[in-house]
Amino acid sequence: MPAHPAWVRFGRWRAEDEEWIVLGFEAVDGRPADFAPGSADLPAVVNAVDRLGGLDLPEVAREWAETRWDRFAADPGEAELFRGDALLHTDINPGNLHVGAERVWMVDWAWPTRGAAFIDPAMLAVQLVSAGHSAESAESWVSRCTAWREADPKALDAFAAATVRMNRAFAARKPDAAWLGAMAAAAEAWAVHRGVRVG
Repeated sequence: MPAHPAWVRFGRWRAEDEEWIVLGFEAVDGRPADFAPGSADLPAVVNAVDRLGGLDLPEVAREWAETRWDRFAADPGEAELFRGDALLHTDINPGNLHVGAERVWMVDWAWPTRGAAFIDPAMLAVQLVSAGHSAESAESWVSRCTAWREADPKALDAFAAATVRMNRAFAARKPDAAWLGAMAAAAEAWAVHRGVRVG
């Protein structure tokens, strides 16, 4: 089976024969980021998300269009607001940002896609709310990201609503998973802050 294109792009090296694919990655000396209010990690985390938004889209990612929020958008027109040519991580959470002495690494690139650049900062905003920030504080932090500042507020509102619907659906599917309920509550708090009502 051929190597996944993301492995080639983000790994350090690879080797393969008819039966095996061996991938080499950089070993990082870090720990999961702390997203809590007052954490000393927050400036570096926000900076990492901001820098990601400024990367050129690798050629290999051109076909990886972001569509997973489409079915949670109010209509196809809103889903179009999530399109773009930014490289997205799409799984921003404390375990996927590792903090070292002098840098932050984004790990677990299981589902990179191409879409609107504001999506990763918006996902960080929801994670910050889940970690104990007010929605206002979360938006204050992510407003340091260029992609957030340049985003159409209408697109952010549509994404907030779609994120609420998505997290509600996930939480309903697994009611015993407390973290899914917490993410749904965080998404709703963010949407309410933005004045977005989701029925």
